[in-house]
Amino acid sequence: MYLKDSKTVVVKIGSSLLIDKDKKIRVKWLSEFAKDIKNLKNLKKNIIIVSSGAIALGCKKLKLSKKNLKLDKSQAVASIGQIELMNLFKEFFSPKKINLSQILLTLEDTEKRRRAINAKRTFENLFSLGFVPIVNENDSIATSEIKYGDNDRLASRVAQISGADCLILLSDVEGLYTKNPKINKEAILIKEISTIDDKIEKIATKSISEHGTGGMKTKIDAAKVCQLSGCHMAIANGLVHRPITATFDNS
Repeated sequence: MYLKDSKTVVVKIGSSLLIDKDKKIRVKWLSEFAKDIKNLKNLKKNIIIVSSGAIALGCKKLKLSKKNLKLDKSQAVASIGQIELMNLFKEFFSPKKINLSQILLTLEDTEKRRRAINAKRTFENLFSLGFVPIVNENDSIATSEIKYGDNDRLASRVAQISGADCLILLSDVEGLYTKNPKINKEAILIKEISTIDDKIEKIATKSISEHGTGGMKTKIDAAKVCQLSGCHMAIANGLVHRPITATFDNS
């Protein structure tokens, strides 16, 4: 597929991949995912990870429910969760000698030209230093007016800014289906899409999990951004161990 020829790869992780339904950390998954990233590093790829999870991990630490959190409270929870999120990645990535950095972005950071250029330079410098940036929306200061609201679209903007060749959205489904596969057994996986037309738009349905805020609609929106910037995008089943290897070794 496209991963082999890609120099810069953005990988997006949803909250539900880090934390299961019982609000437990997916320890084994994180350990295996770190192996995937190490493999990409060994192949001399520049890697950016866009990860959700700050609010979910903040809620876990504070023993709060994410549901019905007001904006000002969620911002504080996100601030607490950011530390938890980075500590979590460091715990599993450090043993594999993967150096990490953190970048927090808001919508304005990607849409204002000067800020976008500054972000691009930061990514380039981090690549030259051999670091893997972990990107998240700056939930601790972002208001509803300037929030992405999901990290699918944020990941596509990061891919656009960084000049990435490939964006991988790790999800709880294998890709876009003709119908919602969770409730319809007749759903068929659409393996490749070259043009996003009205038919594809209608197929995309919105699904919300306990931890996540995105759905297939946001992934289609992300694909539009990628299409405009010449970046390939893949939606992959992130629930399996070594999800990147599992997806691209079988493609």
